[in-house]
This record gives sequence, structure tokens and C-alpha cells, in this order.
Amino acid sequence: MEQVSHVVGLLNGFLWTYIIIGGLLGAGVYFTLRTKFVQIRMIKEMGRLLTDKTIITNDGQKGISSFQSFCIGAATRIGTGNLAGVAVALTLGGPGALFWMWIVALLGGATSFIESTLAQVYKVKDKDGFKGGPAYYMEKALNARWLGILFAIFIALAFGIIFNGVQSNTISIAFETAFGVDRAVMGIVLVVLTTVVIFGGVKRIARFSEIIVPVMAVFYLLIGLFVIVTNISQVPAVFTLIFKSAFGLEQAVGGGIGAAIMMGVKRGLFSNEAGMGSAPNAAATAVVTHPAKQGLMQTLGVFVDTLLVCSATGFIILLGDIYGKTDATGIELLQASLSSHLGSWASIFVAISIFLFAFSSIVGSYYYGETNIQYIKNNKNSLLIYRILVLGMVMFGSVASIQIVWDLADLSMALMVVINLVAIILLGKIAFKVLDDYIMQLKAGKDPVFYADSIEGLKNVEAWENKPKSSLKIKKVV
Repeated sequence: MEQVSHVVGLLNGFLWTYIIIGGLLGAGVYFTLRTKFVQIRMIKEMGRLLTDKTIITNDGQKGISSFQSFCIGAATRIGTGNLAGVAVALTLGGPGALFWMWIVALLGGATSFIESTLAQVYKVKDKDGFKGGPAYYMEKALNARWLGILFAIFIALAFGIIFNGVQSNTISIAFETAFGVDRAVMGIVLVVLTTVVIFGGVKRIARFSEIIVPVMAVFYLLIGLFVIVTNISQVPAVFTLIFKSAFGLEQAVGGGIGAAIMMGVKRGLFSNEAGMGSAPNAAATAVVTHPAKQGLMQTLGVFVDTLLVCSATGFIILLGDIYGKTDATGIELLQASLSSHLGSWASIFVAISIFLFAFSSIVGSYYYGETNIQYIKNNKNSLLIYRILVLGMVMFGSVASIQIVWDLADLSMALMVVINLVAIILLGKIAFKVLDDYIMQLKAGKDPVFYADSIEGLKNVEAWENKPKSSLKIKKVV
């Protein structure tokens, strides 16, 4: 195991230092400029789309709504990375890591728009409605099925298997700390619950996410707001500490500016997933009248995840009197910090919160893997094998040491990012045209509707037929 850990560490060091950080930030800047700051100027429209009505297709079936798709994406974003991941980043990278998480989110909003819009354009029909993601737009737009298969393998490994080990690991540690529950027992409980949900299909996943994600996110944010308000006099000093640490001017805890940037980008990406190619799998499931709608919804998801939930965690820790005075890391640091604000019961609250956050991530991550397994080979046997591996990893993660699990997660995440960034940079011009079409219709006072011939030369799209013969003869639920 030591040899494996060493090799994984070397690969992570190379990829993150020389490729991922520059690639992510560079792509974010490029897409931000080319879309004229879509992630900022379209915020009002993102809020409006949250209430977009459920759509019924021409065969009389209800599709996955825009809001449900947003919740599936949020379910995987809002998880361990927002709680334990932020705590790890602050421990290893110092307070400045939080600043670089914000930068990743602000720039990543534009990247998320591009990849999720492309997923909608090139989605395909299935028995539940639609499915899609990077593997599909790599095949249909780049004519590179081999690249799609490679990406599908990495995302199935990363999300369906390795990331779910991270989630179950954090849940089991949190419950052991708060309640003294044996980690193996917690693993068995998680396996049973995961089995019930994942064998129910994407619509059960959507219903679960639609209920759990908004409730848990709002409740956690209210706790964070309470901590900030009750420590309001210390907030300016914390902001000063964050900015000084971000640029290497002051490191109360953690390394220098390099460590702050590295941990901020790593944990920011793990949390909000912008550019990774994961959220587009959720975006593709939505039945909407225009691909840009899901691009905007997933951009909003990036902001909610990092600018709100991750920031809440960061301030809970930095405003406490535990940070820098304990060896605790990860979820244990958050539990100790919140207890210093609210009393011993807070450790129990964090354990319950992490259960809801992380379990919803297990469910959403499973779906990302499922749709890509089906892309590689769509048969019941391969899906069953995948489900067994998922359940096995949930159990393994519950009892494993935390470091190797996080290291494997970072490596699989890096490989996904490299492949997806290449694809979306090559295909960005299509998403730019889709955005232009959407804005043009908005300015004309219309609810935007997209057709395959809305963009000249667009090929290999099966969900968007030429007008007026569109297969999306749809109506909104009144």
C-alpha cells in the first residue's frame, strides 16, 4: 500500500502542479471573456430558471425538470468537499486556500456553463428521458468515441467508485466522533441505504435529490450565518487573514502561497466540479426548451456550492478558537470548531449534516458513473457489476484510512479534467453560439426554444430536430 500511495502522490504532484491548475484557471479566463462574463451578467436569469415548469414530452411523460437536474448536480457538488474538504484545505494550505476556492468558482462558473450547455446539445434519448455528458459530446461533436470511452472509464472510477469511498469515509468518521458508532457498522448502514436508492433508477435519484439537497443546504447555511452574525466583530480580521495568506503575506497555518493555491484549486474543484465533466451528466437529463437553460442552472450550482456553502464552512472554522491549536483535520476539525461556537451538541449536528450532504453525493455520483457505464456498454450485466463495485467501495471507504482515499480521488479527478478541458476548448464555439441564440430570443421577449438548425452546420444531435418538426413538442405543466 505504501508503494501505491507513493506512485499516486508523484502522479498527483506532476498533474496538479504543471497541468491542472494552469489549465483550469486558463480555461476559466478564456470562457469568461468569450461569453462576456456569462456567470455574472446572467445571474438574474439563473434565478428565474429555478422556477421553470416541469415539461411533458410529446409521448405524455414527465421529464426530469430543470430544478431536479440542478438538484442532482448540487447533490454531488454539495458534499464532503464543502465540509471536510474545506477543513483539509485550510489545514494544509492556510486561510488563503479559501480565497483561491472563490477564484476557482468565479472563473469556473463560465467553464461550467460551456460543458453543461454542450451536454444538453448532444444528449441522447433513453428509457427515462435523456442522458448525456462529456463522453457523448466527445463522440458526436469531435467524432472521437475512443476519447469518450476513456473519459467514461475515468468518471466511472472517480465518481462511482473512488469518490464514494471519500463520502462514506467522512460519514463514518463523523458518526464515530459524535456517537461512537463503529465505522464498519456505519458502512453496512450506508450500503443498505445506497442499494435502496440506486436500484430505483434516475427518477428516484432525482426525487431524492430534489427533497434532500435544498433542505440540508439551507439549514447548514443558516447555521453558518448564525456563527458569522454572532462573531461579526471578528469578520473583517478574518477577511484580512484570508487575503494576506492567499498571496503569501501571512501564513498562520499551512504553507506559503503555493500551498494556498494548490489546496484552494484542488478542494475547490473537488467541491464545485467546474471543468471536471461531471455536472454535465446531470445537466443532460433535464427536459428543457433550450440547452443554455441548463448551462445557466449548473453555473448557479457552482456559486451555491463554493461561494455559499464552502464559505460557510471556512468562516465557521476561522472564526472559532480551535483553528491552529489542534491536530484535528477534515471533518473532525469542523466538528470541533462548530462545537466551540454552539456547544457540544454541534458535533452531532455536523455528523447529521455530513450524512445528508455526503449520502446525497453518493447517490448523485453513482448516477454519473451509471450513465457512463451505459455509454461504454449498455447491458444489465455491466451495470450490475458496476453497482456491486460501488457498494463495495462505500463499505471500504467507511473503514479505510483517509489519506489514500483522498489521494486516489485527486488523481482520478485530474485525469478527468485533462480530457474534458481539451474537449470543451475545442467545442466552445458551439456553446458560444447557443448562448447568443438564447440571449437574442430573450431580448425579443420570448421563452427561448432551440432547434438543431438554430446553429448553422450543427450535426449529430438527436434531441433537437429542425423546426418546425421538433421532437420536443412540449408543454408546460400548469
